[in-house]
Amino acid sequence: MAKLAHDHTAEDCVELVPIFENLSKTDKETIATLVTHHHYKSGEYLFSAGDGADSLIIVAHGQSKVFQMAANGKEQMLRILQTGDFDGEAALFSNSDHNSYAEALMDTAVCQINRQDFQKLMQQTPELAVNMVNALGRRVGQLEQQTTEVTTASVESRLANYLLETSAGLDQAVFTLPLKKKDIATYLGTTPETISRKLTALAKKGMIEKISNNKFKILDADRLMMID
Repeated sequence: MAKLAHDHTAEDCVELVPIFENLSKTDKETIATLVTHHHYKSGEYLFSAGDGADSLIIVAHGQSKVFQMAANGKEQMLRILQTGDFDGEAALFSNSDHNSYAEALMDTAVCQINRQDFQKLMQQTPELAVNMVNALGRRVGQLEQQTTEVTTASVESRLANYLLETSAGLDQAVFTLPLKKKDIATYLGTTPETISRKLTALAKKGMIEKISNNKFKILDADRLMMID
């Protein structure tokens, strides 16, 4: 996963988005002029269902959960946006509304590119527009390939990465999990029972310390990163 410093720049944010990665440095710098910066405190919403989806959102630092509300009023976790993740590529090219919510789980810094600004730039710079069409073609090919691949990372590896990302996002070695274990399980594609077992196993191996049911301390970040 890509990492950004707390003093991220607009160029840093643009570099994280796959549809921009093969553009020239000049093109990236041009797109970076469109970036606006926003900060959300824990519990604040980046967007809500029904809001216009008119911007590409890039998480420069922090962590947010994306969820839908079920008919019974309960949250249904969809994914987690961590440092380096982004949401809404399609918003740059089509007019639609959000059908989900994104809530900051900690103080979160976001870069945004507005569709109207982006499309105006495309009209003013035909060469960049052509480059973007080519980049989108490559992106479609990458996504098609990804749908045929099954992740090889173990649940333990994905959990270790989540713990490291959460610790880094909060900038704390000792931290309380911002998500319930059932939501972490949904995010990692496993069960709450497995999450509990893996946390206990990591503690027994001396990589983390379990301070309370949902409070942990990172003891050996290097070993956590090496889990495959």
